[in-house]
Amino acid sequence: MSESTTPALPVTFRPGRTRVILLTMACVMFVVITAVALMLERLGPGERVSFVFTAALLSGVLVLLSRPKVVADDEGVTVVNITRTRRLAWAEILKVNLRPGDPWVFLDLSDGTSLPALGIQPGVAKEAAIRDARALRALADAHGTGAEQAA
Repeated sequence: MSESTTPALPVTFRPGRTRVILLTMACVMFVVITAVALMLERLGPGERVSFVFTAALLSGVLVLLSRPKVVADDEGVTVVNITRTRRLAWAEILKVNLRPGDPWVFLDLSDGTSLPALGIQPGVAKEAAIRDARALRALADAHGTGAEQAA
């Protein structure tokens, strides 16, 4: 089994099952809360609007939680987490870590920090997350500082 083959660039890693679950729940929750607001006869117009606003707010949180992804291209990696996006050159990524028990991948960076990459997370699809982490690690090894030092 060859795990060292690198995928063709550009490639996007994202937790597909988790994303589907979160977006489905956001839609269902919005529809149910809005339907309840419309069916309750004792509510006034302001209360109905507050129900719909609350449904939209809660759905928005679930949509934000479904946002993470990691996009790798020829120039580097874009890490999109819940509220922040960070662009990294390949040379900035020293190591890609997904240890047992980690909630997502961590990127060890050349400035001595570690960046969580929530786009690869083993929560619902462990095998896919391990495969994606290995692919990103192979890409980092092929394009990063290790490749430049060997050349």
